Amino acid sequence: MKRPTLEVVAARAGVSRASVSRVVNGETTVAPEIREAVLRAVRELGYVPNAAARHLVTRRTDAVALVVSDPPQGVVSDDPLFATVVRTVSRELEAAGKKVVLMLAESDGSRARVIEQLAAGHVDGVVLVALHGADPLPGALVRTGLPVAAFGRPRVPDVPYVELDNTGGAALAVRHLLARGRRRIATITGPLDLWEGRERLAGYRAALRAEGCRPLVALGDFSRVSGAEAMAELLADEPALDAVFAANDLMAVGALRALREAGRRVPEDVAVVGFDDTEAAAYTAPPLTTVRSPMADQALETVRLLLRLLEGGPGDPVVMPNELVVREST
Repeated sequence: MKRPTLEVVAARAGVSRASVSRVVNGETTVAPEIREAVLRAVRELGYVPNAAARHLVTRRTDAVALVVSDPPQGVVSDDPLFATVVRTVSRELEAAGKKVVLMLAESDGSRARVIEQLAAGHVDGVVLVALHGADPLPGALVRTGLPVAAFGRPRVPDVPYVELDNTGGAALAVRHLLARGRRRIATITGPLDLWEGRERLAGYRAALRAEGCRPLVALGDFSRVSGAEAMAELLADEPALDAVFAANDLMAVGALRALREAGRRVPEDVAVVGFDDTEAAAYTAPPLTTVRSPMADQALETVRLLLRLLEGGPGDPVVMPNELVVREST
């Protein structure tokens, strides 16, 4: 059977072709009774709008790019929460009637291809994930004129974003350790070219400064291996440390292994706090105290921000709260 046309739908509904076009393209200036007649005819005939023709009329593709800007073996490659972010963003966009185009920007070449495709008008907007400090992609996206919502705060000031309260969450973790009587509290940082890494370090330092305690800092990269290596480094430099705040759960897992191998008991000798509350945190030995990050909620808010931008709404930043989940590691 031939696909029904606008003319066929108009004849069935008893209205003009122009009225059918306005209803199908989502215009709000159509009388309710005409809209209902058109929608009834659409259902009865099984009419499916021609996407190319609709794009010519509305200048919209109803497609959104989910751009992951991260090098190979970068932050997201080993992060169990990344799947949650992708799944939530995709589900919410599809529920809003948007097609999702996943694009990976892992190198200068792939970044250039992403920009070229986006500038060509293949999508209406962009959700941007995994931002490194020197990444030129956010600025390049601003220059395309596309609406962009970032999952996490970029360094480019013109990109609307949704982020966690990283500073407050880190301070919450350190205050918990201080309340447990710990005074030689170390930290294992995330990558400092990421906003999250810098903010969590700032929160750690601020909480210690308020109590007159000296910071003990080792650099990590959000991986288990870096957590274990940084923990071994801290133990060598400061054998008397009695607590560690790791800037994510993966590094905390590595730290727990290094402490076990060094013969240190957790929490009797060294208390450990992570950040994110991944599923694994409840199953470490001992179960890990951590700062819960509502990643799914953050992803949902990022989609809502982009949808507001697509409708010409405001792009005010959103900061998500977090909470401490206390388990046996402290």
